[in-house]
Amino acid sequence: MVKVDKSTEKTILEAAKRVFHERGLAGARMQQIADEAGINKALLHYYFRSKDQLFKAVFAAALATVIPQINEIFDADLPLFEKIRTFADRYTILLMQNPYLPGFIIQEINNNPNFANDYLTSEIRPNPEKLLVQIRKEAEAGNIIAVNPLQLVISLLGLCVFPFIAAEMIKGVTGVTSEQFNRLMEERRKYVPEFVINAIKPRP
Repeated sequence: MVKVDKSTEKTILEAAKRVFHERGLAGARMQQIADEAGINKALLHYYFRSKDQLFKAVFAAALATVIPQINEIFDADLPLFEKIRTFADRYTILLMQNPYLPGFIIQEINNNPNFANDYLTSEIRPNPEKLLVQIRKEAEAGNIIAVNPLQLVISLLGLCVFPFIAAEMIKGVTGVTSEQFNRLMEERRKYVPEFVINAIKPRP
């Protein structure tokens, strides 16, 4: 029996991540992933019996990396505007490091209506409750305009994540290169939070 080696497993997951990002779940082939990892297909199947199992392992590993960092920001003892700036900055960095993740999520939701229950365990489930309470208190104190906290959080998330979901469409419509797109995403680390903050500041 082949002994399970953590370094080989990590190599496979990294290779699968690259292939899934490039070709999507439907277009990816186990042989392509084996070639990318520099191993034979039989060894790949020893570690992961099917492409779906491998996809889920890649996906779960990505969520386990990203979501705790998001919750750390949600729970931080920071003023609201600073928290918005920190969230947009760090979340955009996470998406730039894992650009395949939003597409993975959309794909998996379409294929699996039980997505949240299957992947978002209590340990890694996003929990914005502290941020929602903070927004509500800031509005009641008159420090920001009256706003539905959920709408604000959804808007902040959407402004950060949409360009990564629609990256190829944006490139096609605007004619920007991949390098130019990456520079735009760098700019959005500061553009998005200031846009949101200006939208909720009290009117003079």
